[in-house]
Amino acid sequence: MATFENREKGFENKFAHDEELKFKAEARRNKLLGEWAAGEMGHSDAEAYAKEVILADFEEAGDEDVFRKIRGDFDAKGTSIDDDTIRAKMSELFAIAVEQIQSE
Repeated sequence: MATFENREKGFENKFAHDEELKFKAEARRNKLLGEWAAGEMGHSDAEAYAKEVILADFEEAGDEDVFRKIRGDFDAKGTSIDDDTIRAKMSELFAIAVEQIQSE
């Protein structure tokens, strides 16, 4: 019985670790995405814009709130970057964020 409990505890610990990594990676991705988007829009303060993108992620679960923030700001600035490009950049930067966090 102890073996089963140890295995269950191991799975719980792995799940908690994976969720923590995902949270950190999404926050890092959002920062990187904000910096990229700020550059595309010609913002003078990329760091401040990146913080806005990070905060946008707390509106709802998932990535759609971040996507809508970037899409809306691109539209407001008249930037001609399409939805597929934004989503591809989000995926690309998530992978980079995971690599960065795992190498720390």
